Amino acid sequence: MDAITYTKLENLQARWKRIFERLQAVQAKYDLETRAEERIRLEPVLEQDRKKLADIEREIDALREQPDRSGSSWQPDGAMVDAYGRYADLTVNGVTQRLRWIEPGTFLMGSPPGEAGRSDNELQHEVTLTQGFWLADTACTQALWQAVMGKNPSGFNAMEHPVGHVDWNKVQDFLDKLNALVGGLKARLPTEAEWEYACRAGTTTAFAFGDTVTAEQTHVRGKQAVAVKALPANPWGLYGMHGNVWEWCQDDYGKYPAGAVIDPLGDFTTDLRVLRGGSWDSGYKYARSAARGHSLAGNAASIFGFRFAAT
Repeated sequence: MDAITYTKLENLQARWKRIFERLQAVQAKYDLETRAEERIRLEPVLEQDRKKLADIEREIDALREQPDRSGSSWQPDGAMVDAYGRYADLTVNGVTQRLRWIEPGTFLMGSPPGEAGRSDNELQHEVTLTQGFWLADTACTQALWQAVMGKNPSGFNAMEHPVGHVDWNKVQDFLDKLNALVGGLKARLPTEAEWEYACRAGTTTAFAFGDTVTAEQTHVRGKQAVAVKALPANPWGLYGMHGNVWEWCQDDYGKYPAGAVIDPLGDFTTDLRVLRGGSWDSGYKYARSAARGHSLAGNAASIFGFRFAAT
C-alpha cells in the first residue's frame, strides 16, 4: 500500500467513525421518541447514514484489496558488502535509504572524566548489546519523509537535507506508516545505547574522528542544516553522526547506571526523550559521541531530526 492510498484509507476510516457516532446519537433519540411525527422525520436520516456507512465500507474494502504498487522494497537477506561492511537498501515510492548492519558488542558508554566539554550526565559505564541491528546511514531525509507521509514539515524544501520540525511522537507515526508500506520491515528508533555504539564505531575518543574535529567533519555553529551526506562517514559508514540535526532516540531521558548493563532501555517514567548528536545550531561539545540532549516528546524544532533502526 503506497502513502497516498494509506492516507485515503485513514481518511475514510475517520469519516466512517464520524458518521457512525452520529448514527448512534440519532438512533438513541429515535428509540426514546414517542411522537409518531418525529419518528417519521428521523427515519430517513437514519436510512441515509446507514447507506453512507455501507458506501464507505465498500470503498475501504476496495482500497485494502488493491495490489501494492508502491515500488517499496526491503530485502535484508540479500545484503551487499562494501568497505564499511554489510548494507541493504530500503526503497519507498522511489526514494532509497541505505541501512548498515551493526554487529552486537560491548563498549564503554559515556565519557571519561577528563574529556573536554564533558557533562555530569555522561557517567562512563560498560554496555553490552546482545542483538545486531540495521541503522540508516543518514538522518531521515525530507524526500523519504515526504514519500511516506505525503508532506514535508521542514522549514525549507531541500530533499537531500534532513527532515526537521518533527517531534518524537510524529516520528512514531512515520515509523508505523513506513512499516505498513514495506513488507517485512520492523523500523524503530535506535535506543540511546545503540545510537552511541554506532556513533563511536569502535572508537573511544570524543568524536569518531578523534578527540577534536574539523569543520569538514561536523556541522555545528551554522545557519541551517546541510545535505545528509555533506559530512564524512564514520568507520562504520554512518554519515552525519556529529552535528547537523539532533537525532531522537527511543528512550526516555534519565541518569546512567553506575555498573555494567545489558541492552539498556529507558523505563519511560517521564515524557522527556533522548536526543543525540548535536546540531547545526549547537557547539562542538554537544556533537561529541557521548553528549546527551533531551526534550519533551511533543516538542518539534528545526534542529530535531532522526535516523531509524530496523530489526
